Amino acid sequence: MEAEVGGSRALPAADSRSGGHLAALVLARGGSKGIPLKNIKLLAGVPLLGWVLRAAIDAGVFHSVWVSTDHDEIEKVAKQFGAQVHRRSPEVSQDSSTSLETIREFLNHHHEIDIVGNIQATSPCLHPSDLIKVADLIQKEGFDSVFSVVRRHQFRWSEVKKGENKMTEPQNLNPAKRYRRQDWPGELYENGSFYFAKRHLIEKGYLQGGKMAYYEMRAEHSVDIDIDIDWPIAEQRVLRFGYFGKEPLKEVKLLVCSIDGCLTNGRIYVTEDQKEMVSYDYRDIVGIELLKKRGIQVRLISERDCSKTLSAMQLGCVAKVNATNKLQVLEDWRKDIALSWKEVAYLGNEESDVECLKSAGLSGVPANACTVAQKAAGYICKSNGGCGAIREFAEHIFLLLEKVNSARKQMEEVTAVGEGTGESDNSRIANKEQMKKR
Repeated sequence: MEAEVGGSRALPAADSRSGGHLAALVLARGGSKGIPLKNIKLLAGVPLLGWVLRAAIDAGVFHSVWVSTDHDEIEKVAKQFGAQVHRRSPEVSQDSSTSLETIREFLNHHHEIDIVGNIQATSPCLHPSDLIKVADLIQKEGFDSVFSVVRRHQFRWSEVKKGENKMTEPQNLNPAKRYRRQDWPGELYENGSFYFAKRHLIEKGYLQGGKMAYYEMRAEHSVDIDIDIDWPIAEQRVLRFGYFGKEPLKEVKLLVCSIDGCLTNGRIYVTEDQKEMVSYDYRDIVGIELLKKRGIQVRLISERDCSKTLSAMQLGCVAKVNATNKLQVLEDWRKDIALSWKEVAYLGNEESDVECLKSAGLSGVPANACTVAQKAAGYICKSNGGCGAIREFAEHIFLLLEKVNSARKQMEEVTAVGEGTGESDNSRIANKEQMKKR
């Protein structure tokens, strides 16, 4: 089974290609003028850095994957996702430090590396397929540098500075004969997602030079949080267009939720007559009802006997209390409903939930879950347990369901087009690859 989003990931063996040692390098310093520790801020439940590291590792074309940082927390996240860490010096960790300076310092410490694929941490919609094609360009087709671009259909006009008595002039259009979008190929712009370059160029002070090529990325994958987009919108884009792992997503049909610390805040109040009381958030009850309406079963689990509490809540969910082996309970439920692990979601918060979090196809924890549970989970909620975490995780599930349905529709459309034209699978794929590489 594919490793969970938040878990450590083994680097697959790189393809046998010419050109020497190809290393992926993500620059991620701790300082940020905008968002503190932005590179590990959670985006759709995953540290921002994690999205590009997962794509780089799963591409299988890099002999090593590195993060250059000056911060302990970033180092921890990088290693959690399977990357090696280069601790950069203070001299290249300043606001004024350039990417080129940082990459050159990295190469000074790693003489085995022949080619660097500098990947931007703020491009969370990067896919392994893009990196594989770029590796081919630089290793098999002999380019010295390759960089990413995106096609834009934007008309440009000359700038008129304040106080100048001048008229603006069109830069790439004739106003009397404006193109329709479908009649104009647009223009190519660097999107900053990645810059691949051979060592000899970098040592001379260039990231682009020699025999150069661009790689055109799809517009929906060209997301730059630094430039184009704010955080909430980026989360929506990533959930729709991001890369979630090698195995295709499947529709979630069962959510199992730990009661103590997820449905409740984990606190137990004892009255004078020794009766126990717990509190829960009505938003979580609404989340459970919404899941049920979408046809997703919700079941609850606890290590202690909280039967009376569940009875009082009247949730109408199957529950297992006094569960000494949560994973066995989860396995039995999965088999009873005849589901694959990919169709099971699990929300937990304690060490006893770790194996369940690792096994489930979709896993989450509240914001205040213990450290080992957070490391095993694929999604870390912004909400604490008993304070809306279930409702938030439900919304995450709904967004992923949209992604599954969208992917299914795209596949059906591609199949229908192929059948309608009589085009073979091989020729259809070849044509699509040619369009992407142009």
